[in-house]
Amino acid sequence: MANRLTQIATRTGDDGSTGLGDNTRVSKDSLRVHAMGDVDELNSQIGVLLCEEMPADVRELLVEVQHQLFNLGGELSIPGFELLKPEAVALLDAALEKYNATLPRLQEFILPAGSRAAALAHVCRTVARRAERAVVALDKAETLNESPRQYLNRLSDLLFVLSRVLNRMNGGDDVYWKSERLARTAAD
Repeated sequence: MANRLTQIATRTGDDGSTGLGDNTRVSKDSLRVHAMGDVDELNSQIGVLLCEEMPADVRELLVEVQHQLFNLGGELSIPGFELLKPEAVALLDAALEKYNATLPRLQEFILPAGSRAAALAHVCRTVARRAERAVVALDKAETLNESPRQYLNRLSDLLFVLSRVLNRMNGGDDVYWKSERLARTAAD
């Protein structure tokens, strides 16, 4: 990516197209641009999450995730190119194992709530799932590397786990779903 942005308002997109990293132009409603936009939104939401108080190791992990999401966006912007390496997926696997080991087993569903940081992590999780769906749709139309799809899948899982970690940061807990069906079953 030798070209750096020196001018933001180029007006070249006024016709409904945008330039990719390989200098081709595509419609702004293409599957590729949707995937790029969802990954960009996810990175921005993680930036909002990083404004919250959190343990230093979680912050460091999320900053690394932001860098990898930028790599993923770059990979999506250059058809056939690889920027997101399998090692990035392995890092998420290790983080999932580390943080999940500190949590009690879930006995029932939880709501995307609790502390502000945990709720924001849940927002990030849902955006990650949308970005994953966009990448899967693009992969059906064009051949992609495996790492982008795998990364987003693991990241959404990790964000769920981190929401639980963040809820416990100051002595809090998960917010459990109160299922009427489960309540009736327990009463019987």
